[in-house]
Amino acid sequence: MGKSQKKRQMRRHNPVRVPDSHLPKGLEAASSSSSRKEAILPILQKMESVDPAERKWACVAVSNLIQNDPSTRRLLQGKNAVGALINRLSDSEEEVVVEAAGSLRNLCIDGGFDICAEMYNKNILTPLKSFIPKISTTLSEYLENPKTAPENAQKLVYEFADNVITILWCLSETSNKAMNAINQISLVPFLMSFLASRERLPISTVTSAAQCLYVLTDENPPAIEEVRSNAPYSACVLSIVQSREGLPQANGKNKEVADNRGLALQVLCCGILRNVSPIPPPSVAATVDVDRDIVMPTLEPVLSLISLVEASQHAQEHIAKEDAIPALEKLSLKHTPKSDHKTPSGLELERLEHKLRTVQLALEILTGVCATLPEPDFDVQDADGEATDADGDEAHEDEDMDDEPEVDMAPDNEAAVKQQSGSNATIFQTLVAPLLTLIQPTPLSFPPLNGPSPHPPTTSALSAIHVSALECLNNIFLSFRGAKIDAPRADPDSGRRIWDSVWQALGAVGTDIDNPGQERRRATWEIGVGVLWGVAEAHVKVLMQLCDAATDEGVKVKCIGTLECLAQHPGSVDANRVCTYFSQRVPEPLLQAVSALIDIYSDETLPYDTNFRQGRFLDALVGSVEGVRKAVRGIDRKKERELRVRGEEVRDNLVAFIEYRRSLGV
Repeated sequence: MGKSQKKRQMRRHNPVRVPDSHLPKGLEAASSSSSRKEAILPILQKMESVDPAERKWACVAVSNLIQNDPSTRRLLQGKNAVGALINRLSDSEEEVVVEAAGSLRNLCIDGGFDICAEMYNKNILTPLKSFIPKISTTLSEYLENPKTAPENAQKLVYEFADNVITILWCLSETSNKAMNAINQISLVPFLMSFLASRERLPISTVTSAAQCLYVLTDENPPAIEEVRSNAPYSACVLSIVQSREGLPQANGKNKEVADNRGLALQVLCCGILRNVSPIPPPSVAATVDVDRDIVMPTLEPVLSLISLVEASQHAQEHIAKEDAIPALEKLSLKHTPKSDHKTPSGLELERLEHKLRTVQLALEILTGVCATLPEPDFDVQDADGEATDADGDEAHEDEDMDDEPEVDMAPDNEAAVKQQSGSNATIFQTLVAPLLTLIQPTPLSFPPLNGPSPHPPTTSALSAIHVSALECLNNIFLSFRGAKIDAPRADPDSGRRIWDSVWQALGAVGTDIDNPGQERRRATWEIGVGVLWGVAEAHVKVLMQLCDAATDEGVKVKCIGTLECLAQHPGSVDANRVCTYFSQRVPEPLLQAVSALIDIYSDETLPYDTNFRQGRFLDALVGSVEGVRKAVRGIDRKKERELRVRGEEVRDNLVAFIEYRRSLGV
């Protein structure tokens, strides 16, 4: 099981916020499941009206109708609402353009990749590109002379900028083709202007700019290089984090501060700094250790920002009060609501979701921190004594190094190992406990097996947190193994708590993972099994010690049987080294040990087979044959008939296995 690496398609801030995978495919199915299908045609007709008030009303109506309603969203998509809204971005009336951008933004956030891909294919970038210089010019004018425009006009521009930036951020995560096209726009200076002027701009717009920059600098060399090569850019991002304003304290105080976007902005800036590291001089950011001095101190407290159980309870209370979508009759032309209209309970649900997304974002960044810790590095030999790496490839040294004098590096290496050990031990102490809390499902974490969630955005955020927390745990335990740190073994109680917590979480998730709409349950299991494997490896030595200390033969057999299961994991050459222990146990307890060795090394093509050759297991098995025969003959046929039959089977299998391995010539 490898580390959970950063992948753009897995890193959506709102990963399909309102999923529709539980719905049957096809336009007819969407029509039959939508309660608002009769409203679709009038809306689309009004979007082409000669009356600008009707066009504005239609854009607003789309935004209201799709709210938490995947079937209506799919139906609108099938009727080309996306294309109609893109056309309205070129409308002659400014307010129509603003409302169209707002509806397209909501479609991006709620609908995910499919809708974003459709927007890209329908050439949404052409009008968006034309907006960038206009927004920049207006922004500069307002910042230089705030009194040049009334407050409501400024608010309109800032909201419009927020919508445009959010659409660009979502498109950036759609495909490499879309990312390459957006790279041609040169967005970095535009986005940085919002961060640089953050004290005079709405925090929501600044946060959207940071989110877009975070995505653009994710393994995207053009944007990374642009930030790196402009020292003021990285210095600005660093200053936002170092301000420490709005961060929750380690003791749990100031949690309510996450109601605004200040904390999310700082978390995003941590991610941006990681994306562009290492940062070269002369930037002041080049003088800090980003992970140690910036990321870890900022993000660790965020993991305890909110109780998921309490969040689920509060969400259920507000869901019970919420009439999320206004009736279409209320959307009169005389009283046109804004596209961001929310009821009080709707606003509370939105604030709650924002807190959850901030935690998820912190987990996403921390997963990257743990993924960059040293990978396992094995120095093993093949059957011919040649040095090989973990994949079995021969290690070749530069011939020019043959005459180099030998240098004793032991003291430096020892210090480095000790420093790395301390670092990993700190991660174990500070991260594992809150992560184990965050993997525990709540009643709203996954949709019911027979239908959609009562509030898809909350469910999406909660399940994303569970998956991200498990990914972080997975990387932590793999990093322990690579750095030869056995934290769970040093504290057996903690190891047991980890094991129990993960199993408790997976048990609550359930095994109905293949039904439509249950993709997050499946993802939770896939990552959770990897975590269990990492924890299990930490128990290998404990099992061997137990086997040595036990006097009961049944206990010994169970220990070796458990070790056999662990040793057969094809992705872990290191854990397979436990088989050296098996060869030393022959002939006590005989049958289980011999049977385990035969089963484990029956396929010579597996990566860990190099341990069989290096450990000279074949010689050990040849030397054990006579002992096995004597032990089998010593089993009473009358008193222990089943054991005698099994012993004879193991004996015959052993002889056949030895002949097979000899015939391979390896």
